[in-house]
Amino acid sequence: MYFVTQKSCCPRNKACYIWRPIVPGPLIITMGSLIALLVALCALTAFGQDYVSIHCREQLCTLLFSPCANGASCENTADGGFKCNCQEPFTGKTCQEVKDYCKHVTCGRGSCLFKASPPYYECKCNHPYTPPSCKRGTMCNPNPCQNGGTCIKGPSRRRSSFTCSCPSGYTGKFCNVGPYDCYEEYGDSYRGMVSVTQDGDECLDWNSYFILQKYGDPFTEYAGFDGLGPHNFCRNPDADAQPWCFIKKALQLEWKYCDVRQCSTDVPAPTASFSQCGKPQLGRTSRIFGGKKSLPGAHPWQVSFQMRPTGFSATNFTHFCGGILLSSCWVLTAAHCIDVEMQVVLGGVDIEKHEVYNQIVPVERAIVHENYRYTPLAIYNDIGSNSVCAKETHFVKSACLPDQLFQSGAECVVSGWGVTETGYRNYLLDARVHLISMEKCKAPHVYGDLLDDNMICAGYLAGGVDACQGDSGGPLVCHHNGTHYVVGVVSWGDDCGQKYKPGVYADVAKFTSWMSNHMNS
Repeated sequence: MYFVTQKSCCPRNKACYIWRPIVPGPLIITMGSLIALLVALCALTAFGQDYVSIHCREQLCTLLFSPCANGASCENTADGGFKCNCQEPFTGKTCQEVKDYCKHVTCGRGSCLFKASPPYYECKCNHPYTPPSCKRGTMCNPNPCQNGGTCIKGPSRRRSSFTCSCPSGYTGKFCNVGPYDCYEEYGDSYRGMVSVTQDGDECLDWNSYFILQKYGDPFTEYAGFDGLGPHNFCRNPDADAQPWCFIKKALQLEWKYCDVRQCSTDVPAPTASFSQCGKPQLGRTSRIFGGKKSLPGAHPWQVSFQMRPTGFSATNFTHFCGGILLSSCWVLTAAHCIDVEMQVVLGGVDIEKHEVYNQIVPVERAIVHENYRYTPLAIYNDIGSNSVCAKETHFVKSACLPDQLFQSGAECVVSGWGVTETGYRNYLLDARVHLISMEKCKAPHVYGDLLDDNMICAGYLAGGVDACQGDSGGPLVCHHNGTHYVVGVVSWGDDCGQKYKPGVYADVAKFTSWMSNHMNS
């Protein structure tokens, strides 16, 4: 796959590319593994494969994504490469590795944690053991029980054998969980002291070296969230369904939801009148290590169109196309996706499961563009709308219709479950693509006169990533100033990810009047 970048760094104004070998699956991998494969190259011809690694400078540090990880700054070097200035405790070419300051530290009955200042580590002792070595201590001196709790020595001779007798309303190993320790709605404002999962596992401290080594720095990943700190209390920094934490199991890093209750079961009902369009939940980053899945709320306008054969009421609905939620009542999709008996699923990311944030609603009415035309080589006016009844939640929101022209070269996102002739992925995927000018897309070796003015192209002329990462009928979304606009509907293309054959989309801007007429009728 190729990222086309600025031309000025190459001889004779030829294009400069950042290249990695094409591998199966979508472009959703960790930044460290991606940068390890990057090579800066200059093309000597407009479309040929003769790339040479010369004179492509000032390039890597001007990508949309810096090659440097974990908050490091990036410098271009005179030889055309780059240098990452790592923050402690990170090291390596792209600051992707963690210096193990804890390797030769003995914390006794405790754990070694990262500290931002020298010596960059500290020991956190399990009670009743005390710093700095966590080797000495007595059971109830000092009293570990909080909020007036009484420490009771256990029958065992072990120093760690004790229990806390808690006053009324207080729970937890140290009586640290008060009667009002609960979370509201989805828990992004939760600042309580629960530190165990629903399975009873103890949470890791957010500044644990184990998290740094296996995942990265949560404080960098969730920089806009103010609830993290040198503690192991449950939090919800990425607007998930409820507070969660990292745990260590069998030398592997996992995450689990926490054993913290909701403040009230009277959660505000979803609203049918959508507050605003194009605003997903903030901070939706993946905790699926290796980065294969989208999280709920990352693409809240994404719809799964599902169908079953007419007259087979006992047959389950099956996913077959994507769609885009435009309002509480309307879903946009490709005309060639519309069938007789359909339902849509909103909010979820795993179409093999019934998730708590799912909304499953029938299609009440389907409208196909009157000039829709399907040919063996191309599909024209491939647009359709569907009447539904959806409600706004954290995980179900509408995308905006475009009110501006996005220029060729703009980076956008295509999402979906990757439907192909051989099936689909059950988890929602996404990939970044670039808008391609009609001049380039109408070139004879690309699509020529198959295209009309109601279509747009996106992807990479060099191949590798295009709409095969999504589904027919799914969204091509571009963002501006924090708002996301649906600019295209996945329509057709010549094979999948082939050179000079980017994805072709119905140009939403050309159909806004048509949509407005039907949505308001």
